[in-house]
Amino acid sequence: MRAVVTAEQGASPTLAELATPEPGAGEVLVRVEASSLNGFDTAVAAGYLAGMMEHRYPVVLGKDFAGTVEAVGDGVTRFAVGDRVFGVVTKAFLGDGGFGDYVVVGDEVGTAAIPTGLDTVIAGVLGLAGTAAVDALTASAPRAGETVLISGATGGVGAIAVQYAAAAGARVIATARPGAETDLVRSLGATEVVDHTGDLAAQVRDLAPDGVDVVLHLAGDGAALATLLAEKGRLASTLGLGPDQHPAATAVMAHPAPATLDRLAADAAAGRITVPVARTYPLAEVPAAFGDFAGGTLGKLAITFD
Repeated sequence: MRAVVTAEQGASPTLAELATPEPGAGEVLVRVEASSLNGFDTAVAAGYLAGMMEHRYPVVLGKDFAGTVEAVGDGVTRFAVGDRVFGVVTKAFLGDGGFGDYVVVGDEVGTAAIPTGLDTVIAGVLGLAGTAAVDALTASAPRAGETVLISGATGGVGAIAVQYAAAAGARVIATARPGAETDLVRSLGATEVVDHTGDLAAQVRDLAPDGVDVVLHLAGDGAALATLLAEKGRLASTLGLGPDQHPAATAVMAHPAPATLDRLAADAAAGRITVPVARTYPLAEVPAAFGDFAGGTLGKLAITFD
C-alpha cells in the first residue's frame, strides 16, 4: 500500500510502499478514503515526540481517518465489513497512521460510524480537531452569558470550538487577523474579534475589563492568556498548560470516545456545525502539505485517496 511515512527521527515525510497491515483481535482494517493534517502530525514528523512515545519506524503519519471496513479481527462486534467509519488512531505507539491506503484501528475508542448525510472528506477532517474542541469546552464548561476567549480560533480545533461555544450561549471573543480570518470566525459565531498580531491583551481588556470567564488556549502564549481571566475564570489548554503552570488551567488531551465522535458526526451531518476545509491534497502531495500547514490555515487541510 502507499503511505506517507517518516523513516527515522526528524526525517521529512515521504511517500513509500508498505505491506498492507492485518487486523488483530479487537481491531478493524479500514480502507482509507480521507484524512487530514493536524499539529500532532507535524510534531511527530519533526521528532518532537521522540522519547515520549514508542516509534515503530517507518512511522505512518496521520491521526485522522475515514473510509470503509475491509476486514475485522477476532472479537469485533461493533463493526462489520462494508461499514463506513471514521475516527482517530489511538494506539499507544506511533507506527500505524491514517496517511496510508489502509490502517488498522481498534473497534472501541477512536472509531465510530459515519452517519447518512456526512461527506467522507468532512468525516476525515473531523475526528481529532473535533474531539479536542469538545474536550476543551467540557473542561472549561462555558455557560450562557459568559465570555470565552478562543486563541487559535481560525484553526481546525478553534473553528469547531467557536461554534459550540456560541451555541452554548457564550459571548465568543476570537483571535484572527483582519480580512478573511475575521470573516471566517464571525461566520462561525464569534461575537468579537481581536487581532493576535497586535496588542492582544489590550484589545481583550477593552472588551472585557473585568476579565474573561474562559480561555481556550489553542495557540499563543498560555501564561499571557491566563492573565486575562476573571477572578474565577477557567483555562483549557491543548498545548500542555496545566495546573502546575497556572491554578485555573487544565491541560486537555483529546480522547476520541465513541460518544464524542458520534456527537460530532451527528452535528456535522445535520449542519449544526461546519468544518472549514482550506485545501484538499491527494496522498502523493501530503509531504508538501506539511509546509503549507506551518504557514497557517483557515480551518483544515484535507487529504483524499484515489
